[in-house]
Amino acid sequence: MKYLRLLYIQVIIGLVFGVVFGFIFPGFAPTGKIMSDIFINMIKMVIAPIIFLTIVLGIAGAGDLKKVGRVGGKGILYFEIVTTFALILGLIVANVYKPGAGLVIHELPKENLEKYTTAAHEVNWGSFISNIVPSNIFESFTKGDLLQILFFAIIFSIALTKLNDKGKKIMAAFESLNVVLFNIIHIVMKLSPVAAFAGMAYTVGKFGFGTLVILGKFMFAVYFTSFIFIFGVLGLIARFYGFSLWKLLVYMKEELLINLGSSSSESVLPNVMGKLEIAGCEKSVVGLIVPTGYSFNLDGTTIYLSLATIFLAQVFHVDLTLMQQLSIVGLLMITSKGAAGVTGSGFIVLTSTLTMLKVIPLEGLALLVGIDRLMSQCRSITNLIGNITATVIIAKSENAVDEDLFKKFVG
Repeated sequence: MKYLRLLYIQVIIGLVFGVVFGFIFPGFAPTGKIMSDIFINMIKMVIAPIIFLTIVLGIAGAGDLKKVGRVGGKGILYFEIVTTFALILGLIVANVYKPGAGLVIHELPKENLEKYTTAAHEVNWGSFISNIVPSNIFESFTKGDLLQILFFAIIFSIALTKLNDKGKKIMAAFESLNVVLFNIIHIVMKLSPVAAFAGMAYTVGKFGFGTLVILGKFMFAVYFTSFIFIFGVLGLIARFYGFSLWKLLVYMKEELLINLGSSSSESVLPNVMGKLEIAGCEKSVVGLIVPTGYSFNLDGTTIYLSLATIFLAQVFHVDLTLMQQLSIVGLLMITSKGAAGVTGSGFIVLTSTLTMLKVIPLEGLALLVGIDRLMSQCRSITNLIGNITATVIIAKSENAVDEDLFKKFVG
């Protein structure tokens, strides 16, 4: 019975019961979605201030602004290299496995794609860059725009380091406030088994298992590619930096399970940051890399995008040349960043990419709308694992890890 007191065991039980309950009582799906959304909103209400305080306390506390620039530069470079690997891996699997080949579509599902195509036209790389600088920081906190909060927090930290003794008093107040916010998170996380149950009940109740039969080959390709990427690409990088990815994932098991149930990596963002610091990663590195990764290091999303693009091309018998596929890689490297932070960004970016390519019918997106929630779960958990791994790697490259603590908690 003592195992039932463990949060991750409770979450697993919630997930299993959610699948069974959603299958038996599909009418519960709308209620399950409401319950899941409430939990995610409870987490989101403290994400913005936690991100801000963590970055300020980390940077101002360290006082090394050169290190901040170096860590940020390393992070962006790492994100670009690894997400490019993810894109290419997706293209390789799509061409070898051919998930769209032989799929006979007599009639496309009747789905309203207008909201996606409208949002896709609004995706713009230039405006994305300019919007990193907030015009109203209070609005940024209200919207929960992580990149704008990150930018403001860095500027605020630099200004705070110049205040000397006055700055220390502000830091002390921020430390106390940060403790309060993390206590709120600990309270909310007690509801995570219920949220996991509700999220899975909604997914199974709404979409059932019929869709899996029709598009099972594509779904298998996405999950299989994500698995290969995590334990192949990320696993090898982790081994190169002297730690076991598997042990790191076991350490983060509660967060991964909650992510699986809620289909939102944001739901565990504060907990992930806290546990990385507990495991010995410096606060300044965690504060910079995790929020930035949530916008730039979307490994799961990029895998989905490359596979989905080739899948739809195969369904409609569009024979893409090697140069066209390489162009898709280059295009996705840009568009996958342009919708960062937008709800349903994976699907919106896919719409945007197909609009630019102009060789694959947009109507094919109706095939993927029905399984987007299931795909979102895969994208979300892969994105989360990618960001957890990236933070440890950048911290180790900076000698910013307390190895004794890391071995104690991760092994």
